[in-house]
Amino acid sequence: MYWSIAPLIRLYLLSMATKEASHSKKPDATSSGKAEPKLSAKAAAAAVRIADNKKATYNYHIEERFEAGMVLEGWEVKSVREGKVNLTDGYVVIRGGELFIIGCQINPLGTASTHVRPDSVRTKKLLMHKEEIRRLVGKVEQKGFTLVPLNMHWKAGKVKCEIGLAKGKGEHDKRDTIKDREGKREVERAMKSRSR
Repeated sequence: MYWSIAPLIRLYLLSMATKEASHSKKPDATSSGKAEPKLSAKAAAAAVRIADNKKATYNYHIEERFEAGMVLEGWEVKSVREGKVNLTDGYVVIRGGELFIIGCQINPLGTASTHVRPDSVRTKKLLMHKEEIRRLVGKVEQKGFTLVPLNMHWKAGKVKCEIGLAKGKGEHDKRDTIKDREGKREVERAMKSRSR
């Protein structure tokens, strides 16, 4: 009986000690005593973002965006926490009424377990509602759309993948994208030099 309760008592005493320490903490002389600034919604979203597929917006016109859960193994979740993810070569396919992401690379950590053989480009299953998948199947098959992973992010402690229903850009569209991007940079530089 003593051995099963002792860890719980130690844990309780440790949590009480940390609570008391946090309540009695006095502000430092170096700090101004002001509260920490709160993050904007955009900054908070960027803080939980794991990886982006920047090539997707360059190569495709994104028509619609969907959020899907991901089925991952334990070593993959640990690698995702470290940010060892690459989405640029990934694409989404529909097989048997289910979504799978192919080419999404999750590099294993050096401390991965020896009894597990990590495969960095393993095909991963995406989780969505049946009705959403049926709708996607119709658009992909009939209208010539494709599904592309846009980003991976955390939501309520789970890894989610944002996928986009996209149509490929032509070469002239890509040139227009580059021209617009360079124009925005020039305007920003001019505004920056004007404010100095």
